[in-house]
Amino acid sequence: MLEIVLYTRPGCHLCAEARTTIDAILADRRSQGLSAPPLVERDISTNPAWQRAFLAEIPVVEIGDRRLTLATSRDLLRRFFDEALGPAVAG
Repeated sequence: MLEIVLYTRPGCHLCAEARTTIDAILADRRSQGLSAPPLVERDISTNPAWQRAFLAEIPVVEIGDRRLTLATSRDLLRRFFDEALGPAVAG
């Protein structure tokens, strides 16, 4: 099953902002009847491999084999979701 993974760490205000933005994008997609897979949040401080891989790039969002690092822009996140899940606007 496809899921959206958000890599974060405690105290990361950019991560909290990304989570808020992602929640809004997913709510918008659901309201339009579009794909909105579940969001899984992973704390990089609980896994040394994640910490090494993502410390300088969080928040990081993954959908399938796609990855967006420094995921802080609403427009960039929306485009990323549209590319990975299908466009939010038909036509």
